[in-house]
Amino acid sequence: MAATNPQTEPRGRTLSIHVVTWNVASAAPPPDLSDLLQLHTPNLNLDMYVIGLQEMNCGIMSLLSDTAFEDPWSSFFMDVLSPLSFVKVSSVRMQGLLLLIFAKYQHLPFIQILSTKSTPTGLFGYWGNKGGVTIFLKLYGYYVSIINCHLPPHMANNDQRLEHFDRILEMQNFEAQDIPNILDHDLILWFGDMNFRIEDFGLHFVRESIRNQCYSDLWEKDQLSIAKRHDPLLREFQEGPLLFPPTYKFDKNSSNYDTSEKKRKPAWTDRILWRLKRQPQAACHTPAPSAPHFSLFLRSYVSHMMYSISDHKPVTGTFDLELKPLVAAPLTTLLPEALCTAESDMLVSYALAADFLSSPWDWIGLYKVGLRHINDYVSYVWVGDNQVSFSDELNQVYINRSDIPETEDQFLLFYYSNNLHSVVGISKPFKIQPRSFLGADSLDEAQPQI
Repeated sequence: MAATNPQTEPRGRTLSIHVVTWNVASAAPPPDLSDLLQLHTPNLNLDMYVIGLQEMNCGIMSLLSDTAFEDPWSSFFMDVLSPLSFVKVSSVRMQGLLLLIFAKYQHLPFIQILSTKSTPTGLFGYWGNKGGVTIFLKLYGYYVSIINCHLPPHMANNDQRLEHFDRILEMQNFEAQDIPNILDHDLILWFGDMNFRIEDFGLHFVRESIRNQCYSDLWEKDQLSIAKRHDPLLREFQEGPLLFPPTYKFDKNSSNYDTSEKKRKPAWTDRILWRLKRQPQAACHTPAPSAPHFSLFLRSYVSHMMYSISDHKPVTGTFDLELKPLVAAPLTTLLPEALCTAESDMLVSYALAADFLSSPWDWIGLYKVGLRHINDYVSYVWVGDNQVSFSDELNQVYINRSDIPETEDQFLLFYYSNNLHSVVGISKPFKIQPRSFLGADSLDEAQPQI
């Protein structure tokens, strides 16, 4: 996507992003996740959801079912978020790890999915029960990496955790693609069940500190906090203050810390980190380069103690991403005809940006408002097959009337680019006028069957 003309430089904008991490311990979704998704928080106005789950049910029958159908967690989130105008943009799964990205549909022309990747680190790097899953994207022209991970467990395996952290980071490069090194990305969001523990203190001291909400001593002995003090690269990853109780280990279906014979120490295993791109240091005689306006602010970093289906409590972080878009206009502009009726073919006009390379395999989809994901179209047409006319300024295609539903719903048109593997244009919502009443003797074979 090309940058905009400096003479029409876009104003800055703020995107609100809600990040969820939860080790669900093979459980099914509970009936209500409103608090987790902050659905009733006033004036939140979220733009994106980034959801990472660990230890999803990955038995052979479950994996076979999820291959043929959406897994229960993805379906649950789509059912809840699609009526709120959120569309599933991308997802990647590796055994029990799942990463989902949802965005308000207005943002889709400015989100380009560059790649997804799975990095197994279990069983000498061949088994996906541990490791990370990543989605690389361009957001309003900026490079963003999103990583959901599950690192090795147990107190004694801290060196192994740090080794896996480094290995996941090293594996996120794509030599054959036009994607910069991950450390050159404008933003890395990294979260998951990192399994870092609290060193030195005994079980009784840790529990008493939690009961009295005295967390400062525990922070000092948190293995991730200790590692950041010694590792320069890890130090570049920021985290909000841990003002909530440790999120592991609980008895399932309760808010009591482990009462089994093992009595594992509580720990902050579930974490959300982020890293902004370092700006180059200018020489003393050279003016410092003006960095693009791109900054991230943490609004909240909390655990959700009311959920008890797992031995972990979920953790969420809500961010404001302030940026000056490098891409401010969509690559295509879609215009359905002024009066759309289900009695005739729908004529769709669209204009292409001068620097957009179209393909005969591009397609335009007709969607109901409230769609769940990009494949949730009512009908679609290949732009090369159903073309009516074209010019340098305007192209036209038609959607056959037999593919147009008779309903009072509102609709949208999406233009999908085969080269960019992304939506590059969206129409405004519109309605299709219902068919006029037709007498039985006026029906013929040429008319669509309802």
